[in-house]
Amino acid sequence: MRKEDSIQTIKGIGEKTAESFARLGIFTIDDLLHTYPRNYLSYEEPVCIRDAAVGERHAIRAMITSYVTVKQVRSLKLTILTVSDGDMTMHMTWFNQPFLRNVFHKGDSYIFVGTVKVKNGMRVMEQAEYYKLPVYAGMQQEMQPVYPLTSGLSNKTFQKAIMATRELICQMDDYVPEEVRAEHSLMELSEAYENIHFPMNQAVLKNAIRRLAFDEFYQFLYDMASMKKTTQLQENLHKIVQGKAVADYISNLPFSLTKGQQQAIEDILADMGGDGVMNRLIQGDVGSGKTVVAAAALLACAKAGYQGALMAPTEVLARQHYEELAEQFAQYDIRTACLVGSTPLKEKRRIYEAIQQGEVDIVIGTHALLEDKVEFKDLALVVTDEQHRFGVNQRKKLSDKGYGVHTLVMSATPIPRTLAIILYADMDISIIKELPKGRKPIKNCVVGTNYRQTAYQFIAGQIAEHSQIYVVCPMVEESETLDVTNVTEYVDTMRANLPAGTRIEMLHGQMRADEKNEIMKRFSEGEIDVLVSTTVIEVGVNNPNATVMMVENAERFGLAQLHQLRGRVGRGKKQSYCIFINGKESEESMERLRVLENSNDGFFIASEDLKLRGPGDFFGIRQSGDALFELADIYNHADMLQLAQDMLKKYGKTIQPVRRNRGGISETVL
Repeated sequence: MRKEDSIQTIKGIGEKTAESFARLGIFTIDDLLHTYPRNYLSYEEPVCIRDAAVGERHAIRAMITSYVTVKQVRSLKLTILTVSDGDMTMHMTWFNQPFLRNVFHKGDSYIFVGTVKVKNGMRVMEQAEYYKLPVYAGMQQEMQPVYPLTSGLSNKTFQKAIMATRELICQMDDYVPEEVRAEHSLMELSEAYENIHFPMNQAVLKNAIRRLAFDEFYQFLYDMASMKKTTQLQENLHKIVQGKAVADYISNLPFSLTKGQQQAIEDILADMGGDGVMNRLIQGDVGSGKTVVAAAALLACAKAGYQGALMAPTEVLARQHYEELAEQFAQYDIRTACLVGSTPLKEKRRIYEAIQQGEVDIVIGTHALLEDKVEFKDLALVVTDEQHRFGVNQRKKLSDKGYGVHTLVMSATPIPRTLAIILYADMDISIIKELPKGRKPIKNCVVGTNYRQTAYQFIAGQIAEHSQIYVVCPMVEESETLDVTNVTEYVDTMRANLPAGTRIEMLHGQMRADEKNEIMKRFSEGEIDVLVSTTVIEVGVNNPNATVMMVENAERFGLAQLHQLRGRVGRGKKQSYCIFINGKESEESMERLRVLENSNDGFFIASEDLKLRGPGDFFGIRQSGDALFELADIYNHADMLQLAQDMLKKYGKTIQPVRRNRGGISETVL
């Protein structure tokens, strides 16, 4: 077995299972090894059904007392089972797993593990894990990894696939010198992979994460150093001197720029009009107005006769940018196009040709811009929005579609300047500190679950004043299918608690791109009152009429992510509100969430989040799944970031990082 082999070389993984893995971006053994657990579970002693607290996760030993039934519910198949522990009965239900009728037999005993709910007076466990008694007894001796899943893929199947790679893990070579590992107590590489997937306790898990965090930082800095060297040698082939055009654009805006925005635009124009190639980071809190800065840069590029590209992490955000910029740029005779994954093939071909012929000045898109078929006539500027969502190689691939291309990246991730200097050593940095004038500070409140009815009443009042509402539900750990169910059920709850006629829709990651785009379009046009969503709306979405963000189970999110979610409101002139519902209601989680209640400053929130996080809190706080680093955390692992920089300085290019084969394409682990 080799890292670059197809996942189908693992015994038991056929074509259908391989298709399920492919939906998670897992095609090779290497992809599998680098798909880390989302969480870890310790299996407790089974309890009686009567003693199982509603809303809590429990293990229950019970006997099957009914035959399996399968019902059709909406577009899902629901498998139902009745079990008893001799004292009480309860129902077990699973979505889209009809094969379970061949697994369970009346009279068999199992351990069922899951969250206990009550429906129609009967205790219920949905999507429960199930184990034969001897198997569960063995599992109680170790921590169990929980992997990201998709339809047709169970955690058991994922675990079995990882188990099959253990021999390969043992054969891994370590590129870090032994003296460096010894001095800094770094785990060996093979040991780190073993313990990230099969940890015996929290201590070894923490050390495994620490080692792999170092690898991610080192690989990142190694590539950044390569890019910096290339950039420094490049002469500015696209001198863009368009101060008058930009000044005209700014004077026509319906608002005044902040000092930070003005300075950032001045920095950009100085870079693009200078002797070298621009490589600049614009850092600003959520809602600080980075997009208008990017627009000014793109306008200058187009008016100078060159082409520019703006790459956004999601189709929703790309289309939003396109609609705004196309409208603004029309009066300047700047030709724009939008290219995303869901663009129809015929339209894609037309856009490809127009870009190649120079008939498009500015193209806005997603990863679709990286396709080989996208060829520019004269690309001079690449803007990457929410840059923490893209790896170094992705940004470079887009820049490589031209010669001497200026690069502008934007980030709303609050990073202390000391860390930013290391992370972005190859870049000049502009910081936008102020929010645009006229915006009122968001009013925040952290409440317990007993506040829900009051929250519904408040939301109804806001809707009566023609405002719009976001409600965010957390992801459900066990299954992406359950994320859909979670959102679907919450829509029903909202309909039952809000006035008749309230227009409520949902948005989740399992929807097709065109469905997401249609929902967001209707929301932005005021056709939806309440949008119930997972964290799909975390990044960049802009609707000035949205005044309330309510986050359910806020304790399950990191403070930085909650701050990003909060940034979806407070973008207009109306007073905006954020309601964080704490499902845990412990004093510790209340204290953590009160940081958000007392501050709207992203940099302060990030520093407080670092202080309040314990070593065991690493998992469960990062639900977006698309961050620049998979395991590394610039706050928790600041020492590893410094060590990576020190090792790169000492050994230079003589020690190369381990490369991975993502889907068969060699690239840095990011």
